[in-house]
Amino acid sequence: AALPFAGAARAEGAVAGGRLIVHENMASAHAKARNVSIWLPPGYQGSDARHPVLYMHDGQNLFDAATANFGEWGVDEHLTRLIAGGQVRAPIVVGVWNTDLRLREYVPADLIAALPADMRDEVQAIYGGPSLSDGYLRFLTEELKPFVDRTYRTLTEPQDTMIAGSSMGGLISMAAVMKRPDVFSAAACLSTHWPLKLEGLEAGAALDAWRERMVAAWTGVIERGLPAPGAHRFYFDRGDETLDQFYAVFQTQVDQTFRRRGYGPGDFQSLVFPGAQHTEASWNQRLDAPLTFLLSPAPTRNP
Repeated sequence: AALPFAGAARAEGAVAGGRLIVHENMASAHAKARNVSIWLPPGYQGSDARHPVLYMHDGQNLFDAATANFGEWGVDEHLTRLIAGGQVRAPIVVGVWNTDLRLREYVPADLIAALPADMRDEVQAIYGGPSLSDGYLRFLTEELKPFVDRTYRTLTEPQDTMIAGSSMGGLISMAAVMKRPDVFSAAACLSTHWPLKLEGLEAGAALDAWRERMVAAWTGVIERGLPAPGAHRFYFDRGDETLDQFYAVFQTQVDQTFRRRGYGPGDFQSLVFPGAQHTEASWNQRLDAPLTFLLSPAPTRNP
């Protein structure tokens, strides 16, 4: 059976509210084994209510500074406060840890296929091989989600199932809704790493040429792959320092593509945070924005 084998589940105490459970070494027929953290909202134990589910990438960085290499997002602190204030629905958060194959799992295969051959070869050389995103998405949708729905009191429909990530995690979050709109209804993509490169982004003719070709590939993939507006929602943001300084041209073109496809203020948001960097600390500071977009008790939608 292609269902994940969950190793020992252990409860963690280092959360501001709710309860954190780590399922260790979850195996998959489609992706590399990894830990998965499950955050249960305050009051979960004392109720029989079912909850929406938010899947988040880079799970080791979400809740606990002890497992985060670059600082934590503080998801538990933000959600505990927002839930108490009635600003968001109380979700179960599934933190999917990354592996040493992170870049290959998070770069969308459809984008790699759409790149000119020389760019495709360069990206695959940087990342260590072809995209593994299709297998990763199969793990999320065919193995992990059924396990979570069996094990916890979830609301299982697409309107109650969302996904979020930063940097490369933003790319795979967008791709998840595009590839599986029957599973996920909304994505939050923070500091989405559109250029794919991590180096060679200094201003100049080489970057301009790379950017022009990469933007063309991205907008084509999004134009072809977006579900029709109405039942799906997308949030994007960026800063303007460190890696985020290179995103403006990409994000502007992506935003225009969404609007051409009929997405409007009710189901599409793209924000800029001046002074924000490409860091967990910056994502922590602005996390209220994507969380309230995804989990608003009464989200606005375009007709």
